[in-house]
Amino acid sequence: MNHNAPLTPRPSLRPVLYDVRLRVLSTAQLRAHGVSSAETNARCRPGGPWQQLLPGVHLLHSGPPTSEERLHAVLLYAGNASPRRAALTVPAQPAPGEPHGPGEQRISYGDAMITGLAALKLHRLPSAPPLLSLNRIDVLVPRTRRLRSTGFARLVRAPELPVPEQVTGLPVAPVPRALADAVAELSDAEAVRRLLTEAVRGGHCDPAAVVRELAEAQLLNRPHVVDAVESLLAEGRAIAEDRLYRMVREHRLPDPLWNVDLRLPGGPHLGGVDAYWPDQAVAVELDTRAPRQDEDALWSEYARKREHLERLGITVVHLTPKKLRDALEQQATVVRTALMASADREPAAYVVVLPR
Repeated sequence: MNHNAPLTPRPSLRPVLYDVRLRVLSTAQLRAHGVSSAETNARCRPGGPWQQLLPGVHLLHSGPPTSEERLHAVLLYAGNASPRRAALTVPAQPAPGEPHGPGEQRISYGDAMITGLAALKLHRLPSAPPLLSLNRIDVLVPRTRRLRSTGFARLVRAPELPVPEQVTGLPVAPVPRALADAVAELSDAEAVRRLLTEAVRGGHCDPAAVVRELAEAQLLNRPHVVDAVESLLAEGRAIAEDRLYRMVREHRLPDPLWNVDLRLPGGPHLGGVDAYWPDQAVAVELDTRAPRQDEDALWSEYARKREHLERLGITVVHLTPKKLRDALEQQATVVRTALMASADREPAAYVVVLPR
């Protein structure tokens, strides 16, 4: 067979060639469509109509791969530990005049998923670089996967995998995990800070989730990451405070005293709170803690302050940035209930309220 001869696809392969998303196939998939390994190798020779992108993964045209084709290729390579992991189901060709829906094809990549900078680009973080500019695409796989990084596919192994999100039909790691995998490869402090800030400011995730992933990846001992995390936590608190102000305003709660310190008359400092209703003795505290090495000590401090205030008859409502983001109305109901319940409680101890 002349490997430069024009391609005449088999009937079972035609639907694949008509769908640009599926022009990347593994050797096993091609074999399932009746294309032998010898024929595949012949067509992938220099000057041939096909090309091998990665070991066992082929592009069914001779031009440069698109960013989408590169993404499919790394997923096929990483998920290709066994034929069933890279299964492809192609339906019978549609009848004349019947549209051929791309959703009719189904590809399984096993448990592989895009992560790192490529995942952040798919999640639409503005400062993530264009997909075609990436020399390597990170793909997250189980720690036991017996494959090596090669070509533009970089394997990132993990003992436990997160639940992937479907983005443009591809399995993609959630933003916090993708950030950790990206930051692990970045030494530019400004790039790290920008990515972390965009993830929180854009509503993709909460600071606590990001810091948790960075801690598990043992990245919090890098000075430029620590600096970026400090900016991230400040950004996350500012966003949470804005949502707290909006909750009070939009749900018509009584105006509290904002950001105050509480003290006993002539006595010790009781701690600061984000909002305080003195007539009802109700305080709101934003819980913006993130997993750090001193988490136990920090939680003990939170708990001691809350217990002390409640012994004085002050109700403390803890709100998290995630709750304010995902269930603002529900949190407003929690605060309103605490305010209404104050009429049925014993009067609280008198405390001095000072601006913080």
